Amino acid sequence: MRGIMFWLCTSAVIGLVMLATGASADEKAEKIAPDKLPQKIKDALNVRFPGAKVTSAEKEKEKGEIVYDLELTHEGRKYEMDIKEDGTIVEIEKEIAAKDVPEAITKAVKRKYPTATIKEVMEVNKVTGKEEKPDHYEVTIETDGKKKEVVVSLDGKKVNGKGEEKKEK
Repeated sequence: MRGIMFWLCTSAVIGLVMLATGASADEKAEKIAPDKLPQKIKDALNVRFPGAKVTSAEKEKEKGEIVYDLELTHEGRKYEMDIKEDGTIVEIEKEIAAKDVPEAITKAVKRKYPTATIKEVMEVNKVTGKEEKPDHYEVTIETDGKKKEVVVSLDGKKVNGKGEEKKEK
């Protein structure tokens, strides 16, 4: 009986490890040189942001689909984009100048993280066809020498930490 229990437990552990390994492989990002991006990705980028300069590009698998995550600058402003392999733009994040950040967002972050300094605010827009619709804000804060990204709803009523804290470089 012990032998059967041992093999069942061992098999369960191996199965869980394989499942976890498969899930993490699905989310690994592969850095890509901007000049090596597929033509469909370049075309989608150039239609939306003509003359933009890509500063960083990664290819990753999200929910079984290949998505290109681009960081770029256009007309002096920082943007980030997620573009599917077929050239469909999924999301556009645009940097918001400190003076243009809605008061509700600043207050919400200060309420939850009173000692933090706001380092960057990105307005996250979901894209459907040619329509961009604001969805939430991603706010990078710094507290005790560590940076953390928090997600804030458009009205400032929800503030959630996102991911792990990052040490300041």
